[in-house]
Amino acid sequence: MNIKSQQPLVSIVSVNYDQPEVTCEMLASLEKVTYPNFETLIVDNASPTKSPNIIKEKYPEIQLIISKKNLGFAGGNNIALKQAKGDYVLLLNNDTEVKPDFLESLVELMESDKKIGIVSSKILYFYEDNVIQYAGASPINPITSRGSHYGYKEIDNGQLDEVTETAYPHGACMMIRKSVLEELGLLYEGYFLYYEELDFAERVKRAGYKIYFQPNSSILHKESISTGKNSPLKTYYMNRNRLLFVRRNSSGITLFLGVIYFFLIPLLKNTIKYLFVKKHLSALYRGVAWNIRNFNINKNQQL
Repeated sequence: MNIKSQQPLVSIVSVNYDQPEVTCEMLASLEKVTYPNFETLIVDNASPTKSPNIIKEKYPEIQLIISKKNLGFAGGNNIALKQAKGDYVLLLNNDTEVKPDFLESLVELMESDKKIGIVSSKILYFYEDNVIQYAGASPINPITSRGSHYGYKEIDNGQLDEVTETAYPHGACMMIRKSVLEELGLLYEGYFLYYEELDFAERVKRAGYKIYFQPNSSILHKESISTGKNSPLKTYYMNRNRLLFVRRNSSGITLFLGVIYFFLIPLLKNTIKYLFVKKHLSALYRGVAWNIRNFNINKNQQL
């Protein structure tokens, strides 16, 4: 019997935005993957200057989908999710490179328990030697909206090599059970950038599914190539979406305290931080103003 047909199909989905060379580096690493049954879908998110055609020319076997509009992380992925045929869908950032055996253990963990909705790999920094970015995540405090990644900036000496249930996946590499997507719907597109995987994880947990960290699968992450590590764009969306996440995923007194905390602590702290950096200060307050204008968004609203 064909080994490929015996294995669940995995749909690997990635979004390209003006980075065809980076995306091709990711695809080059996928060519070495040992798992026998996967398809690859790349969505070009209306790249303004660099044509994505080189991606298809170098890798004709992949499905290249061209979006006429930049729909952000969630919107771009959602285009491909509607076409993905896999039993499992793997959202993979285009600024990553994978280990050849990274898929097998993700699929095995998913196959072991139908109540597992999401699994994330161990993520190491590409430009640092054996340094962890993500090895599972702590719960996010509902008042402060802060959490942390286990192992963050630690040298990987195997100290976090146990398969564990975790609070949140990492959006750079997260495998989702296709039936969970069909049950709960696609990613919420209102964030545009950042917090999408955290919001989706909340929906997954509310529906009774579990999220796991699989250390036997690892990838390398180049991190923030699209937006820049310290760009005003990142400042805008990180602050806008932090408050939006609180509003969508809290209620009652918890929501009230979370909003009050945001205005009293992080907003004041960041105002001081950016006081003499006009672009970032403007981005910060535009993010706050967006929430005020769109105050009616709630946890039940999907796009």
